[in-house]
Amino acid sequence: MMAELPSGLLEACVVVGAPSDKIQDILQSKLNDPPLLEAEVLQVHAPPFVSKVTDSSEAIGPAFSHVQRRRSFIKRRKDRAAVKLSNGAGRTEVSSATEDISVPKDLDLIALPQLCFPDGLQLASEQREDSYHFLVFTDVFGNRTHGVVVQYYRAAQSCLEGVIQSSRRWNSSKTRLYVPFAVCVISKFPYYSALRDCLSCLTAQLRTARQAHFEETIKEFSAKLSLVPLPPPGQLHVSFSLHPLQVVLPSREDQDSPVIDIDLHLPFLCFTHTSLLQVLSCLLQEQRMVFFSSDWARLTLVAECFLLYLQPLPWQQPYVPVLARGMLDFLMAPTAFLMGCHSSHFEEVAAETEDLILVNIDDGLVRSSCCETTDLPAIPLSAAECFMSRAECLQLHYDLELCHLGTGIDANALQCQRREWQRQLNAQIQNITLELVANIFRGVQDFLNHEHRVFNSENFLRTRDQADQLFYEKVHSHIFIYKYENICLGLVHNMPPHCRYQPQKSVFWFHLCRNCTMTDSPWRPPMCEPSRTGYSSYTSPNDRLNKRLGASMPNLEQTASDTMTAISLRKMTPDIGLKNPQKLVKVFRLPDFPPTLAYHYVQKYYSDMVISLGKAINATPPDESALLARYHYLRGLVNTVSKRRLDALEDFQSLYKTDSDIFPSQMAKSLVDSLPEAERLQADKRPELKRLISRLKRDQERERACHGNSHEEDAVKHFQLPSKYMQLEEFVKCVQESGIVQDQGTIHRLFDALTVGHQKQVGPDLFSVFYTIWKETEAEAQEVSLPASVLEHIDPSECVFKLSSSVKTSRGMGKIAMTRRRLFLLTDGRPGYVEVAQYRDIEEVKVSSTPFLLLRIPSLKLRVRGRKEAFEANLKTETELWNLMIKEMWAGRSMADQHKDPQYMQQALTNALLMDAVVGSLQSSKAIYAASKLAHFDRIRMEVLMMVPKTTAEMLKHKINPSLELAAPQAVDVLLYTPGQLWVSVCGGKVMVFDVSSWSLTHTCQVGNARLNCMLGVDNDQVWMGSEDSVIYIISMVAMVCNRQLTEHRAEVTGLAFDTDKYSQKVAYSCSAEGTVMVWDVPTLQVKKHFRLSCDHLQSVHSLNGTLWCCFWDSIMEVWRNGSLKHQLTPPEPQKGSPAAFSSMLLLPEREELWTVCIDSGEVYIWHIKDATKPFHSVALQDCTRCFCMIKVKNQVWVGGVGRSSTKGKIYIVDTESRQVLKELHGHNDKVVALCSAEDRYVLSGAGKLDGKIAIWKVE
Repeated sequence: MMAELPSGLLEACVVVGAPSDKIQDILQSKLNDPPLLEAEVLQVHAPPFVSKVTDSSEAIGPAFSHVQRRRSFIKRRKDRAAVKLSNGAGRTEVSSATEDISVPKDLDLIALPQLCFPDGLQLASEQREDSYHFLVFTDVFGNRTHGVVVQYYRAAQSCLEGVIQSSRRWNSSKTRLYVPFAVCVISKFPYYSALRDCLSCLTAQLRTARQAHFEETIKEFSAKLSLVPLPPPGQLHVSFSLHPLQVVLPSREDQDSPVIDIDLHLPFLCFTHTSLLQVLSCLLQEQRMVFFSSDWARLTLVAECFLLYLQPLPWQQPYVPVLARGMLDFLMAPTAFLMGCHSSHFEEVAAETEDLILVNIDDGLVRSSCCETTDLPAIPLSAAECFMSRAECLQLHYDLELCHLGTGIDANALQCQRREWQRQLNAQIQNITLELVANIFRGVQDFLNHEHRVFNSENFLRTRDQADQLFYEKVHSHIFIYKYENICLGLVHNMPPHCRYQPQKSVFWFHLCRNCTMTDSPWRPPMCEPSRTGYSSYTSPNDRLNKRLGASMPNLEQTASDTMTAISLRKMTPDIGLKNPQKLVKVFRLPDFPPTLAYHYVQKYYSDMVISLGKAINATPPDESALLARYHYLRGLVNTVSKRRLDALEDFQSLYKTDSDIFPSQMAKSLVDSLPEAERLQADKRPELKRLISRLKRDQERERACHGNSHEEDAVKHFQLPSKYMQLEEFVKCVQESGIVQDQGTIHRLFDALTVGHQKQVGPDLFSVFYTIWKETEAEAQEVSLPASVLEHIDPSECVFKLSSSVKTSRGMGKIAMTRRRLFLLTDGRPGYVEVAQYRDIEEVKVSSTPFLLLRIPSLKLRVRGRKEAFEANLKTETELWNLMIKEMWAGRSMADQHKDPQYMQQALTNALLMDAVVGSLQSSKAIYAASKLAHFDRIRMEVLMMVPKTTAEMLKHKINPSLELAAPQAVDVLLYTPGQLWVSVCGGKVMVFDVSSWSLTHTCQVGNARLNCMLGVDNDQVWMGSEDSVIYIISMVAMVCNRQLTEHRAEVTGLAFDTDKYSQKVAYSCSAEGTVMVWDVPTLQVKKHFRLSCDHLQSVHSLNGTLWCCFWDSIMEVWRNGSLKHQLTPPEPQKGSPAAFSSMLLLPEREELWTVCIDSGEVYIWHIKDATKPFHSVALQDCTRCFCMIKVKNQVWVGGVGRSSTKGKIYIVDTESRQVLKELHGHNDKVVALCSAEDRYVLSGAGKLDGKIAIWKVE
């Protein structure tokens, strides 16, 4: 089986021109004006070009790097019909009476001549300058290839040298004519500038070449380009010499980014900023668009620039930037498209077609085909103003930038200088346009349900400004919004900020999320920002940043919004614009091309390239891992095409330790599948290759297992109301998709409320009513506009969530308003503010009645701490509902204060609003009883188990909920503190990073798909993470990039440690469950030593004074660094039951003690390090059945476990001197499984999945 080989620069080189017989006829005719000729394909050159020849007819391997396999041809018109379709190698065979030529798959040779001569082919009476233009070809699957065309002229007589010599008569007085030819170089990637440079070198050769050498010159040119490998994504460009120029191929930013090899500032030179935004608006609304220019080259270049401005959004409609004269009927297509025409057809197109957007590049004008303007909605004003302010600061003129320099005399140096200026300008433009897209679609991710991949379009549209509504409605009805949703989902799950080597998307994500984040609490605008629609300002950065995963400032009285300032798009200035740090770019220069295309010369060329890359690798320091990865990738690519399969696999294996993001999995799998038996046996003898092959096989099996589900999972759906009755499981999914609430426990209680007195299923009509009332209540609250006299009494971030009808109260007439923090009375008449109560000050809430004539009107009475008189409101029929809601808010505030957990308040607010919607939707006598099912916190507030002991309350400072965005809580698997950051691992490789100054989330990334067992800070700039999938993942703390992996372990990685060896070199230790211990050289990530210990499940490894302590379930071993056993200790004999198993160990070297706990024991065992035959002391932990973790803080040991009398988690603080339990802390509803210390000032504890929270404790 032949390995899948990488694409080279060249896909095909096609020569187009007039057939020689037509040229001869014109030369011998007496016509004054030569007629237009029909262009035809004259030559096709496509790889492979060389092979190892054992027989003149044999060719080996479909690589872009082998000997000439076919002859180029002069294709005669009479032979055009002789076409037969594809051979097995994905090529199309074009046959004639004399030739058999294969061409690249999907290359349309019939349409190509028209595109190479879009104005038609006509002989000229004088020599003309070479002319370049650019083409884009799109297949039926939307895949694009790109072409660069040069039209050059040769004297007609020189084109017919053989014919002239054999002719008996020749009229030498005939006017000299020049024949145009077109050479089209086709590539998979849009290397427009590079290929133009290549064709410039070719035309210089062709001017001096005789006709007899014409074919051979182009053939040799094509073969050379086929030898050029494409650069890997990242910071390494590739250059090669093609006399007289040095040609550079720029790399892509990352795997998903396009190649950018054009001048992105061209549209800024052609259009005003307003017109440029107008074009982008039309593209986003997917209009039928036609670009016009008198220069064919501008059409493609400008169109490509506009599409790049929309990145990361793809244009997926028909795209033909150059339409030849005979293709104008394409403009009648009914679908959206982007096409380009010569400006001479402008009036004709405008008159004959309707509903087209006509963009005149030469004049910089945008109009409709039916009028002089366009009536399409413009890009939202705030985003447009920000874009224009940024764009005004661009320096677009090269001469102005470099006018202080002298005149260069080296063409290559001048070209390099211009290329660097352009690269920097392109980066600035990319940043500006990326920010524009992020600003336009800011907030989309707030309406995406990531678990079910559902977009709530109705709510999204309602949050837009009134002036922008039409724009978003237009965009929403087209494919762009769907693509944007998919991109947001991909970013959330796979590429959080800075967690991949994707700088553009990282900055894009930052701008997307800067003013808004997802929360699980209801959304309302802050009262300081009333809006015309009631919705447009609800995503206040002030109110919402602190909600991220339930994290807020430690003082619950002060939210993050009190110390943060809002970011207004209208106030943005170029100085604080989006900044994407420029990475240092390296250029790898390829060896000189071989003198001939014989097989051994080509192999020598590849060998020289491998040697050069090896030298570059050796000269690159280990800390430049990204650059090392690019060199290894390129060398692996070259080894692949030169049939050095094992060497190629070794290079690709190296990518795991340098940058796994660019690992070419498909190419590596293809290489493995193509290994002959002898090479497979050699690979099995090389451990790294054996591991790589095993991993690739596992990946293939996993892909096959999940094949068929990917299409459904990838698509983003729009939320739709149900059409049938729903059982509990379906109801949970529907509520989560609707965006009302995500927590499964709350949804279960809502299900119980809606099914009171009925069969346990919710009908579509009932859910529709409930959903409508929920949205209407939300809208009514959004419309509340408070006067300044009221706003000055409440916090800027407070929102009104519920407003009563106008009622009589003991403090006057008015409406009772409920916010997250308080109740207040909005008085009638001249609106005024009367404080009713803050929830934490409420002492009693009860339903009462007030006499009125002969009746008693239901009322609600509140007693507030510090006030003598109770507050009473005649709420009439609303009394029972407000009683439930206020009690729930009161209970939520009480629990939030006790447990230092702001999420309780958010959940209580959600419960209260759900009560309101349930009562409104049921409209029956059981409505209040049904709503009471949602009074979760009021029900448990007075339970003894929920009361926080005094010791716990004093030491507990705050809580974080990493599972807030998830449907159910997840266990906190590992905690790690590094200076200024808290690292948290939950649910299958998800890692969250919190800023410890505010306990707010800063980064999220997915590290593999398996549970993480351990984390370790290494050398102050790396975090190593050991996973159940046997891989150690490495994250850079500086760049927040997770793109390096250590794959040497064969079982789950369970422990990590860091130390220096006897030579003071930094080393790391890792262990895996089956007993393997590895010693790593930190700078090079190479295994220095490894050994295997024989025991049951190795859990952790620790380094101390030249020995390693290894904790197993059934023993603890002290071994020398070479793996030889020093001594071994076993758990104490249990008094009854099964044998004890160690769960954690802790070394106290200053006391020469070893502390251990067991998985099924409530005791701490203390051993002497020097005499560890048996524990000399044990500490009994009261009411503890199991212990899971330990850490040392100052002179204390903190032990995490679970209680005997309940499943609540407990933390025991043991004094190391007295060995007495100092304190017992109750802060979790499940076992405590993770502990870490923050500079001995705080201890952080993580609980199992029944709780899923992190508690922050003050150390005394």
